[in-house]
Amino acid sequence: MFDDLRRQFVDLAQPRLGSEVVFATDDFFADKARLIAPTEPVFIPGKYDDNGKWMDGWESRRKRTPGHDWCVVKLGVPGIVAGFEIDTRHFTGNYPPGAEVELCVSDEQVPGDDAGWVKVTPRLELKGNDRAWFPVEHATPATHVRLHIFPDGGVARLRVWGRVDPDWSKVGEGEAIDLLAMAWGGRGIVANDEHFGRVENMTAPGRGVDMGDGWETRRRREPGHDWSILELGTFGRVNEVVVDTAHFKGNYPDRCSIQATARAHGAPHEIAQQAESWPVLLPEVKLQADHIHIFRSELADLGPIRFVRLNIYPDGGVSRLRMMGTVAR
Repeated sequence: MFDDLRRQFVDLAQPRLGSEVVFATDDFFADKARLIAPTEPVFIPGKYDDNGKWMDGWESRRKRTPGHDWCVVKLGVPGIVAGFEIDTRHFTGNYPPGAEVELCVSDEQVPGDDAGWVKVTPRLELKGNDRAWFPVEHATPATHVRLHIFPDGGVARLRVWGRVDPDWSKVGEGEAIDLLAMAWGGRGIVANDEHFGRVENMTAPGRGVDMGDGWETRRRREPGHDWSILELGTFGRVNEVVVDTAHFKGNYPDRCSIQATARAHGAPHEIAQQAESWPVLLPEVKLQADHIHIFRSELADLGPIRFVRLNIYPDGGVSRLRMMGTVAR
């Protein structure tokens, strides 16, 4: 299920988009910032700090007064929320049995109770050492999430699955932007192989921090080549492509090419079938290790596009893919 979610949506609460946990009523046992850490939660036997057992998540102390605990996550970019993943892995005798989630739109760092919070879930029942998905219907873009836990305890991770809702009015006429950037709504759809790294990493801000922060396939032992399909945040005319193989030295692709189209439809596997016959945007070009490759004159004029297929030959890793261009108005 969770693999399907990331093919439809992005985690709006991920720190690399600028999201952060800005408030918690109590994080005595485990720092609130860990709640949205991009890594999978871990359990380290025998690891303690001054306050007790170290846990990979957000954990409040045992409440001895009336009330409950909550925290606030400020999203790095506004987004339409489709649902929440509440992960209590490794929290067994210390997880909260109940939770509720609220959303709001605010310019404040930590919105108060008067910020127009909207409750988007009923009282949710949680289990220990579990991952649960709670879909919501809320068409208004959100900037903040408030997670209530009843009455106290620990949550390993909160994922806020949805779609970035860019303000295109901020993009000037003819202004060049990275149309594939996660912050502008770009996303990975599907790939034939994501053994070492996810497709969505190629749309993330900045350069990759290490080999794990990119798309990387396993070593191909059979004929053919690997590929991935991504969606731009909106229709745009691409005039520059950047293929960054940062940190990929003994495992970068030897060559790459890119196909593109304006329209695609259906499930990821159906789009993958359609992509085989998409027109060529960038013909097959040679790549180097740990290098920023910029292509301009090599690009075909396909007009406005929305979807791209990156082909790598025969396999390997790409840190970032940038599709620089202008919004088609």
